[in-house]
Amino acid sequence: MASLLSETIPRFTAETLRSAAKQSERCHIVPVRLRRAIKKYLREQEDPHMRRKVLRLSESFNEIKQVNLLLPQSTSKGLVEDPLNLERSKRWKIKSVYGDIGLKYSDDETIAYIASRMPAVYCACYRVLSEVRRRLPDFLPAKVLDFGAGTGSAFWALREVWPRSMEKVNLVEPSQSMQRAGQTLIKDLKHLPLIHSYGSIQTLSHNIDKSDRQHDLVIASYVLGEIPSLKDRITLVRQLWDLTGDILILIEPGTPEGSNIISQMRSHILWMEKRKSRKFENSPEKASKSLIPFKSGAFVVAPCPHDGSCPLANTGKYCHFVQRLQRTTSQLTHKRLKGGKPLRGFEDEKFSYVAFRRGQRPREPWPLDGMKFDTLKEQHAKRNPEDLEIDYEDQFESDIDDDQQEVDLVPYHSDTVETDAITDHDSGGEEEKMEVPSADVGSGWGRIVYSPLRRGRRVEMDVCRATNQDATEGSFDRIVLTHSKNPTLHHQARRSLWGDLWPF
Repeated sequence: MASLLSETIPRFTAETLRSAAKQSERCHIVPVRLRRAIKKYLREQEDPHMRRKVLRLSESFNEIKQVNLLLPQSTSKGLVEDPLNLERSKRWKIKSVYGDIGLKYSDDETIAYIASRMPAVYCACYRVLSEVRRRLPDFLPAKVLDFGAGTGSAFWALREVWPRSMEKVNLVEPSQSMQRAGQTLIKDLKHLPLIHSYGSIQTLSHNIDKSDRQHDLVIASYVLGEIPSLKDRITLVRQLWDLTGDILILIEPGTPEGSNIISQMRSHILWMEKRKSRKFENSPEKASKSLIPFKSGAFVVAPCPHDGSCPLANTGKYCHFVQRLQRTTSQLTHKRLKGGKPLRGFEDEKFSYVAFRRGQRPREPWPLDGMKFDTLKEQHAKRNPEDLEIDYEDQFESDIDDDQQEVDLVPYHSDTVETDAITDHDSGGEEEKMEVPSADVGSGWGRIVYSPLRRGRRVEMDVCRATNQDATEGSFDRIVLTHSKNPTLHHQARRSLWGDLWPF
């Protein structure tokens, strides 16, 4: 592709490529405000049987996981690819065709969830929302819908990523225990947006005007897997898409089952919008055809660089990512309750996700168009011997495999001694705007899936990429970079992480 457009002016330099491609964060620290809120909540709850509560919550998650494995693959494929005969559910069903096994979250389970799972779920949500912000710098959601809000993990992440733009937030959570806990956690925060809580989508729809139904951002995190009926999942996702004015984000655990749920919902949304676009195109009215870019269409903002079928299907692999986070004091305490491996100051949260945007994917030139990289031999020929300097520090650093470092982080003993340098008036987790180009949502940025393999002066990466500028098709390729053939991209590849983008 770059050879066809070699006459174009390069949009990036070798220095700005890595900054634009960087999407992952090596280790995230939970904000002081959230740590303090969790610690205060747990202190107010007298829970002498916390070990039993944590183990019971783990058993509930395992029960849902086992039920998900019972879904017939043939039925799943038929519903996703040809869902026209889908019977629309009238409500969010806790009682499904597999029985009453959806999590209702009692008070005990809610306490255990806040202590053991909320920080990790928050970090996964923050990672996904941060990437959406970086890929779409002009997107500022004013009205947000958080479906399956739970104790508010996604809401805390939203406040960190877009603290100033949110004006109204609708929370949908059927568990009254979860609702009460979420309200308790945020009661000390200042400058909160207008927040309304509902028990179901139907209650939300009945209490708002039709003109007020569209939300700038809709997010459903760690909730679809708790609904063990595929028909109910598809119905819910269609309802969420109808409530979406711009961005829809779905997040699930980074397990084969969670990745399969995300893949199915991805296929369904894209199928619906392609079908709608074909209707407009086949319409005899010219006015209908002119409305195609505005009334139909959807594309994947992240993680997929294309809107075609998933190239990982039928390969035995599944698409997921990982976010390392520093454990909070509550996590360290309740990790000891469960026993197991020796404790470290961090944990790795694996997750799968997809972020959709309404409309047509923008046509953007590919990042490497017009760029030429010298080989190592050509670079040596161009250098001036009088200006040669040896940077011994950089030489030793290059021999370290960053991904193999497993240094334990020092856990904080008390959140009360830490100072929160960020006030509610500041921009929260917003990064300072960089003057370098950022990665657009065109088809020229691939996604690094799994950790790159560094072997001496050779780096191998598994990259999901688009095979055309329309991003209608994609492939999963092994890319090999050597120091001798392309030292510039090799330098970038050695510092790339699982989940980063890769330019084409």
